[in-house]
Amino acid sequence: MPAELGLPTGAGDAGWPGGAPTGRHPGWPARLGPIAVGAGLVELRPPRLFDSSAWSRIRLRDRLHLENWEPTGPGRWEERNASMSWPSQWWALRSLARHGQSLPFVITVDGELAGQITVGNVVRGALCSAWIGYWVASHLVRGGVATAAVAMLVDHCFADAGLHRLEATVRPENAPSLRVLGKLGFKQEGLFRRYLDVAGDWRDHLCFALTVEDVPTGLVNRLVGQGRARIP
Repeated sequence: MPAELGLPTGAGDAGWPGGAPTGRHPGWPARLGPIAVGAGLVELRPPRLFDSSAWSRIRLRDRLHLENWEPTGPGRWEERNASMSWPSQWWALRSLARHGQSLPFVITVDGELAGQITVGNVVRGALCSAWIGYWVASHLVRGGVATAAVAMLVDHCFADAGLHRLEATVRPENAPSLRVLGKLGFKQEGLFRRYLDVAGDWRDHLCFALTVEDVPTGLVNRLVGQGRARIP
């Protein structure tokens, strides 16, 4: 949803139990977790400039695992994901976060960088909505990492960040991501035809969403109750 809609500032304030969140960037920076899952202890933290080597190493190694699900970018994969490309990406993520437009985090497992998760296109006012996207290193797939990361960030967005709705768009062929959203109770709302340029072509995406009313006790509590995670 474009920010140019001109939604009235403060129109949704009455919907927050404790009043509207304050500051230019509610909910960021923050450290979330840990949660224990099969793969290890999962935590979220803001990205750092010195993440470049670990970030690039995973991205270059996992090209076949990641490229089919990510938006097409300029240049070659090796160039976009080289260590030297990280500082500009880090600066852009930090700038958007400081302006309240995004909540970017890296995912760590047992203290090691394992992926990224971002809430973007944050719109306040009467909408209080954003999208959520994530990727996890290939060797950690099916280890519960993505599920734990999304659960923590959704709970954070619906509490400290003061959002009401989160949306996720996924290619129908992306079975691992569909499993993550399904386990967390995201509801499918429709199909966006030829929605995003991914891997060199316009691809259909399924749209899923979750609102604060859908998870009154939080997603982390739900995972713990289901035996999928524990709080150390």
